[in-house]
Amino acid sequence: MSKTKEKVIDAAAFLFNTKGFDGTSVREIAKKANVNVANISYYFDNKAGLLEYLVSTYLEGYISVIERAYVELERRSARECLLMFIKETMYYQKENSQLARCVLREITLDSVLIREVLTTYMTKEKFYIKSILETGIHQQEFRKMLIPQAIMQLKGMLTMPYLHPQYMSEVLHVIHNEDYFTEQYVKELERWVNMTICVPLENSYIQARTAK
Repeated sequence: MSKTKEKVIDAAAFLFNTKGFDGTSVREIAKKANVNVANISYYFDNKAGLLEYLVSTYLEGYISVIERAYVELERRSARECLLMFIKETMYYQKENSQLARCVLREITLDSVLIREVLTTYMTKEKFYIKSILETGIHQQEFRKMLIPQAIMQLKGMLTMPYLHPQYMSEVLHVIHNEDYFTEQYVKELERWVNMTICVPLENSYIQARTAK
C-alpha cells in the first residue's frame, strides 16, 4: 500500500470517529492526511467509496481471524478454537483501534452498505462461531445453549471496548487499546468461557466415562 493511501485511510478513520461520516468532508480528510484531494478520488472515487474500503478492509481481516480458528477445529478442541478466536480478535482490534471503532459504529447504522456487509461478512462470522459452538456441544465440551444468545453475549463483550471508548476512558478509566488492558481482558473472557460456555471438568470426565 502506498504511503499516500495509508495516510488517507488513517485520516478518514480518525475524522469519521470524531465528526461522523456525514460531518466529514473530503477536503477535511485531505487536509488531515496532508495530501491533495485528487488523491482521494484516484484511490477511492469519493467519500462513500472510501468508507466502503475501510469497512471491507477491516472486515476481511476480521473474518480471516475467525476463519483461522474455525479451520483449527480439525486439530484442536472447540474450547481452544473459541479462545483462539477471542484472543486474536481482541488483538486485531487493538492493532487497528481507529478502524475498529469506525467500522463497528458504522455497522450499527442502517444503510445500503451495511446491509451488504450483514449479508456477506456477518453471515460468514455467524457460520464460523456457530460451527465452533455446535462442535463443542456435540463433543460435550460445551453446555447445551441457545446459540444465537451465546453469539450475542460473546460479540457484545468483544466489541464493547471499541464501540464505547469514551465510556471506557472517562467512566471506567481504562485505555481500551493498551497492551495491558487487552491482555487482562482476554484473561477475563477466557474465564467467562470456562464458567459459562464450558461443561465443568468433573462433568466432562463423568460424561466421557459414561460414553465408554
